[in-house]
This record gives sequence, structure tokens and C-alpha cells, in this order.
Amino acid sequence: MATIAAICRTGLRRVGVALLLVLAAGLSRDAPVLVLQVQDAIGPASASYILRGIARAEATGAPLLVIRLDTPGGLDSAMRQIIQAILAARVPVAVYVSPEGARAASAGTYILYAAHVAAMAPATTLGAATPVSIGLGGPERKLPPEPGKPGASAPAPADTMAAKQVHDAAAFIRGLAQQRGRNAEWAERAVREAVTLTASEAVREKVVDLVATDLPDLLAQADGRRIRLRSGAEVTLATRGAPTELVLPDWRLQLLSVIANPSVALVLMMVGIYGLLFEFASPGAVVPGTVGGICLLLAAFALQLLPVNYAGVGLILLGVVLMVAEVHAPSFGALGFGGVVSLVAGGLLLFDREVPGLEVPWALIFGLAAFTATLVLLGGSMALRARRRPVVSGAEDLVGAAGVVLAIETDGAWAQVRGERWLVRGDVPLRVGQRVRVLALHGLTLEVRAEAESIPLGDTS
Repeated sequence: MATIAAICRTGLRRVGVALLLVLAAGLSRDAPVLVLQVQDAIGPASASYILRGIARAEATGAPLLVIRLDTPGGLDSAMRQIIQAILAARVPVAVYVSPEGARAASAGTYILYAAHVAAMAPATTLGAATPVSIGLGGPERKLPPEPGKPGASAPAPADTMAAKQVHDAAAFIRGLAQQRGRNAEWAERAVREAVTLTASEAVREKVVDLVATDLPDLLAQADGRRIRLRSGAEVTLATRGAPTELVLPDWRLQLLSVIANPSVALVLMMVGIYGLLFEFASPGAVVPGTVGGICLLLAAFALQLLPVNYAGVGLILLGVVLMVAEVHAPSFGALGFGGVVSLVAGGLLLFDREVPGLEVPWALIFGLAAFTATLVLLGGSMALRARRRPVVSGAEDLVGAAGVVLAIETDGAWAQVRGERWLVRGDVPLRVGQRVRVLALHGLTLEVRAEAESIPLGDTS
């Protein structure tokens, strides 16, 4: 009897485990496919968005995470964060270059190679994955060939850093290709020769897995594929007709995406400088100083996220200082012209224009320089006109004013000047009704000069 009871208990446990597995599989099957959408340069905001999306897919047990990608490239640091998260994900990740006309250039090519399922929509492209360094730039240089191949030689000292970057990037994408069973030779050419492929060519060259016209087509073609995760577990995709859920970035990621835009960061920095300058020129205005301080802090946060050439920041600050100095110490335009040149040079050097997604438009740079110059010149001209304007109040305004003697008393004569009664004294005896002209002010007594004509008493016009 004891043996029969033990067998029954064992059978019940196995049935319970089987039911739990079936229930878990059913719940996993009912979980929607999560869809992320990246249509911008790869940067800190997009990296945080994708990392959060992967974490949510793992928490909800999503059968697949799809990243719809359309990017010109972006930052190497953000790209590597995304790739590391994809490689370590506990759910399958598909990267889908979409919609038609989209591209996965530069950093996008690496992310596409890292995906468990790589797909492209018709009329899309990928490639041009040569790394670009952040710096002052220079003349165009020929990329170094791979060591050990014909034509390979030690790079010149000036090209050493470029050679290191290219070799490192080539090894990195080659490793991704080998791990996912994709064309490693073409991947290396994309780095060293900046070659590109269309969607149909990419499938033919075994660079991507499939071409899908839309998301349902992608899920239908991916159905039944066996995916090996980093944990070693194999997962068979069951995505045909699966429900989908588009996960949009929250307001914090949207704000980060806006602030981390190089053009926005430059504008925030300039607005912050304008606000603080106005506050220092007119203490107590409060609003310009408050707005300027907030904008400068936001700009500092953005510059901390982006690869910045701080020589460019210094040139921008020097340009503003020179323009302000032109107002206070006129140099016949020399300081103002130097300020404009410094401001333009700083805008050009602030970010490397060759890095995809980090270009600051020429129109914005020259527009900010012209606006700053106009603002400074306008303020200077207003100050100059105010300095040349005659005095209209105060003691200085009384000198030269006309008046009329109203009364003669023992302590002196009293006259009406500018509608006020003043004690006056002259070089000759004065009489009531006589016109006088103010020569100077001594305390509360006016020194006047008598004029020949007089007016009737009571007429003080």
C-alpha cells in the first residue's frame, strides 16, 4: 500500500509540473510581441529606450522583441550598450530595417548583425560601417588594410589611431557575424571599405535572414525559427499571427532625446549665455537669469552625454566675451569681428560633423553668430545714443535754464525756474519781473545772469 501511495504521489507531482509548464507556455503564447521604434541617430536616449524595452520584454515573457530601425549611425558607446544588451537578452530580439526607404548605416549595421533575427523591408539599405573618430578632423586618409593581407604595411604615425579604430571595429563586427552565422567577410568589408547593400542583395549575401514587406510578414516568416539564447537554451519562435504592442518612449526619454540633439544643445548653451549676460547687465530682472541658468544646466547635461570638443566650447565663450567687450571698449570693430569669427569656429568644432547624427547645420551656426552680433551691436548703439542724449533731469539740467524773478527779500531774490522757486543771486542787483539765465548751482542757490528784458509781474511764461 505504501508503494502504491508513493507512486500516486509521484504521478500527481508530475501531472502538476506538466500543467504548470502548459500554463506557462500558454501565458507566454498570449504575451504580445513587443515592438520598439528607433528612427534617429543612435545616442544615449535610443540606447536607454532599447535597454528598457529588452527589460520589459523579459519581464512580460514576450515571445519576441522587434526593433524597427532607421538610423544614419551614431555614437560608438551607445551602439555597444545596445549590442551588449541584445547579446545578453533572455528573449529573442529581431532587428527590422523599416519602413521602405530606411537604412541601417554605420552603427545600425552592427546592431543588425547582433540581432537573433535580422530582417529588412524592400528598398532599404545597410552598410557604411567605417568608424569615425571624434576630434578636430583633418585631410581624408586611406583606410589601412587588414594586417597579413597583400598591401598591408605598418600605418604611418598620423594614421595609427585610425588604424586601431578600424581594426577594432572590423574584429568586433566579424565576431558578431560568426556568432550569428552571417557573412563575416562582407561585414569586414563594410568596415574597411564602407560598402553598402540593398535588402535583396543582403539576403543573397547571407548578411540578413529575410526580407519582409511589413511587421505581420516578418512575424510569419520568423515563425518556427530556432533561436539559441546566451543562456544556452533554444527557443522556437511561434509568432505567426501573434498580437503586437508598440512600446513608445516615456516623457523622460523623449526629453533626453531632444536635449541630446547637438543643435538643441548648442541653442540651449547660447540662450543660457544670453540670459546670464542680460541679468548681469540689468540686476533684478530675475526672469533672464532664471531662464539662462536653467538652459545652461540643460546644455551642460547634454554636452556631458555627447562627445564634445571642449576647444569649441572655449571658442564660443571667447566669442561672446569679445562681442561684449566691443560694446564697453570700442575698438572700431576689431573685437566684434574677432568675436564673430571665434563664435563660428567654436560652433564648427564643437561636434565632429563627420559623425552621423552629430552634425550641426551651417545655417544654425551662422544664424547664431549673426544674431549674437546683431544683439551686441544693437545694445551698443542704444547705449551710445543714450550717452549722447542731453540731460533732461537733475542739477545739470538747470544750467542754462531761463527763469523769472518773483520777489526781492532781505535774504536775496527768489525766482521761478522750471516751475520751482529757487533762491538766486546775480552779479548785478535784480528786480521783480526780470528774466534771468542760470549759470551754476551752489547747494540750494542758483547763480544767474540777468537779461535785459522783463515781463509783467504774474506772467511767468
